Amino acid sequence: MALRFTVRRSLALLGLAASGAVVAWFALDGPSGAQPPPARACLLPAQAGTAPQPGLVWVPAGRFPFGDRVYPEEQPITDVTVAGFWMDRTEVTNDQFAEFVKATGHVTVAERPVDAQAHPGLPAAMREPGAVVFVNPVRGVATASPTDWWRYTPGASWRHPQGPGSSIAGRGTYPVVAVAYEDAMAYARWKGRSLPTEIQWEWAARGGQGAGGGPEHQDGDGAQPAQANTWQGLFPVLDTAQDGFGGAAPVGCFAANGYGLFDMIGNVWELTADEYTDSHAFGPLLRAGGPMGTASGATRRVIKGGSFLCAPNYCRRYRAGARQPQEDDLATSHLGFRTVLNAPGPPAGPAGGSDTRR
Repeated sequence: MALRFTVRRSLALLGLAASGAVVAWFALDGPSGAQPPPARACLLPAQAGTAPQPGLVWVPAGRFPFGDRVYPEEQPITDVTVAGFWMDRTEVTNDQFAEFVKATGHVTVAERPVDAQAHPGLPAAMREPGAVVFVNPVRGVATASPTDWWRYTPGASWRHPQGPGSSIAGRGTYPVVAVAYEDAMAYARWKGRSLPTEIQWEWAARGGQGAGGGPEHQDGDGAQPAQANTWQGLFPVLDTAQDGFGGAAPVGCFAANGYGLFDMIGNVWELTADEYTDSHAFGPLLRAGGPMGTASGATRRVIKGGSFLCAPNYCRRYRAGARQPQEDDLATSHLGFRTVLNAPGPPAGPAGGSDTRR
């Protein structure tokens, strides 16, 4: 699931604000301080040497039913038209983000002290640089609240996504996490790109399905996808990892969708450019209300796609139409991003079409 905008405050109130310990890397029975399993990488199909935009794929223009029927915030479903655009074929990886940081000297939000004016009343530990980290609850212990499995961890950042002692060494092909909206925007600008709008992201995630607009194209049954990194078992205490991963996976380990995009569903949630509203009726279709702030004053963004923490018994947001809010300045261990380029598409193919799988 995604973190609601009250998580930071809830953690503080319940006394779960900080942890100086290093937690296990999503291992079911791993000891505190355990390191990630041996690094894995998945071989991405090679792109043609003449690809107009290396690393990106073309998502053609179209019309589709925007939204879904599983949760209230996904409604109303509305037919929308979207222009074509280029999109990263994978989530931005640790290696790619490291290249950006080396070139620019960027310091991420999680690596800076928390803005006390934006978040008054936080305990000292929660004002330290850090991020919110998922922690497996103890087996056999009843869990009733997200604060049972989320922990604000000083020292957690994109370099140390599970907190001090953890590392991304050997994990360059994994999606970068523990980055906030400002960090994703800075990376996108550096690349000459932007973050996708919610409509762009959802259209791309459908991979060419749903263009007809009929109800048969909706995801409303909430079926768990086979070709995505999600949670198998009883969340949050048992992940059987039947898909081969007990946490995040390297990018490109599951089949691409119809546009050649990998991991649009599952693996890690992805940021969009759009401010979050509780209904599509007052969201990106109208954009009349200005920034949607939280009780603490922070603006929220729409995040899409679900993550490795989504399970049928708790979070059925492994769907193109699913959406959740995320505080702009709150970094988490299950949230990343990809970028888009609004530019002309590839040359027309022999039959007058364009190759959408470059």
